[in-house]
Amino acid sequence: MRLPSRLFGLAAALTVAAPALVQAAEVNVYSARKDHLIKPLLDQFSTESGIKVNLLSAGEDQLIERMRAEGPSSPADILLTTDVARLHKARVDGLLQPVASAALTKAVPSRFRDPQGYWFGLSARARVLFYAKDRVKPADLSTYEDLADPKWKGRICVRSSSSVYNQSLLAGMIAVDGADKAEAWAKGIVANMARKPQGGDRDQIAAVAAGQCDVAIANTYYFAGMLTSDKADEKAAVAKVGLFWPNQQGRGVHVNISGAGMTASAKHKVEAVKLLEFLASPAAQKIYAETNHEFPVADGIQPSALVAGWGSFKPETIPVAMLGENNPVAVKLFDRAGWR
Repeated sequence: MRLPSRLFGLAAALTVAAPALVQAAEVNVYSARKDHLIKPLLDQFSTESGIKVNLLSAGEDQLIERMRAEGPSSPADILLTTDVARLHKARVDGLLQPVASAALTKAVPSRFRDPQGYWFGLSARARVLFYAKDRVKPADLSTYEDLADPKWKGRICVRSSSSVYNQSLLAGMIAVDGADKAEAWAKGIVANMARKPQGGDRDQIAAVAAGQCDVAIANTYYFAGMLTSDKADEKAAVAKVGLFWPNQQGRGVHVNISGAGMTASAKHKVEAVKLLEFLASPAAQKIYAETNHEFPVADGIQPSALVAGWGSFKPETIPVAMLGENNPVAVKLFDRAGWR
């Protein structure tokens, strides 16, 4: 996979500058998060700590490929991702190193971090069901598994199996129900799709509003983004769509994380640990909640008023590390199910 030329330039600049940066109060971050979502946090960190943050943004797979190619000379100090599966991959590939931090261990619950400290969850995201208010009653919905029932034939919208969010959803099912039941579910969803997978999570929600399907699977923060959008068409679409928390009588709502780890090549270890600790701090967790409408991983931090308005829910409790561990199996099951 080729990186955009602008990324080569930025990364090259970081690489050239690396020797001079060793003694500087700086930290280099490779981030798969949208700049406008992570920049407020990094700016706040720089303001409070005096440590400059050099940010390189790209897709997770691109960044991991870049780090692998750069090897020990990589200028990256922190890898920040949008899903636990990529953090797990980076660890398996030897691209991360463990961090021993009492502050991180205290701030991040054990199920949201790597058992050996290779990565830490920084925000939680719920993947739920969205339904057409005029065609589906909440009482008609129950679980993720129920969507594989033939009664939903031609009524489901969901993005491609290449979406790591869907891969982690299936990985969670593998952890709870086993591979055979997870594969049967994937085949059932394929049979019930209203259209071939296309677009992102917002597109699935918009398709429900447009009448192309009756139920979609998507992350809640995309719904929040549409509700607070300055685009009239997005606001009009979400007004027609309701949010449903599935599996409340069983394992609970599927929960994933965005997270980060210190790279194996880190040249600014002290600064990197300080940044990780800041991102897990109450101040940063509040920014995640209020700006991104994600769920804080730290205990005692409330979600945004918008998210709180959706009501409380029961989340699943499996360690998110299992989502990364089961990712390769999930990908194979999707392929066998014909989920494209």
